[in-house]
Amino acid sequence: MNRYVLSAIGLAIFLLVWEVIPILDPSARALLPVPSQLPKAFLSEVKNGIWLTCVGESLSHYLIGLVIGVLSGIGVGILTGMYKNLEFALAWVIRILRPIPGLAWIPFAILWFGVEQQAAIFIIAIGVFWIVFFAAHAAIRNVDRDLIEVAEAFGFTSGWEKLVKVLFPASLPGILVGVRTALGQAWMAVVAAELFGVPGLGQRMNQAASLLATDIVVVYMLTMAALYGLVDTGFLLAQSRFLSWKV
Repeated sequence: MNRYVLSAIGLAIFLLVWEVIPILDPSARALLPVPSQLPKAFLSEVKNGIWLTCVGESLSHYLIGLVIGVLSGIGVGILTGMYKNLEFALAWVIRILRPIPGLAWIPFAILWFGVEQQAAIFIIAIGVFWIVFFAAHAAIRNVDRDLIEVAEAFGFTSGWEKLVKVLFPASLPGILVGVRTALGQAWMAVVAAELFGVPGLGQRMNQAASLLATDIVVVYMLTMAALYGLVDTGFLLAQSRFLSWKV
């Protein structure tokens, strides 16, 4: 049977079970909205303009934080991968900071930036940075030494020439794996960053939960899932172009 048909059947069974649960236990309806409630809740949010506003605000935090975290992670990862002295110099700094979860930085984000967009961007960038940093560092370190020797034989002796001609192209697949992982981590950081009051999807979910409007909460959960799916699909298409030389 076609895999798309099987996927559709699986989804239909899941939604059916979800719809039936409150029939078996009516008290569950207050705690878990059924799928048939969601279109009405979604249309209500769209008509009020709340949904589009929240999506725009969260995408703004997400994209800016993602870009900052990815670029800084790639930059530091490449430098520590290329220069062992720099890696040794930063070794204990990394060991101290790496285990600290992004959520632990929320009090400082509020103190430094207030309950503003910059605070959310800061939390997202931190969450993304470590994933991309380790991916870039490992990718650079795993480049075949023979490639570097060949580059040197052809006269590419400076660090910049080696990076541009050999190291970065050879490590790009590994770096992109880290970036793709960071796409999902950034969405988790968006919710965490917005729960303390920064406008966006997370704040709206928190407001709805406080009013027991569970159908609205689920609408925004599915919104984030859909946005991540679109971003991930777009990334895969871009990745296929960047790595077309591998085919």
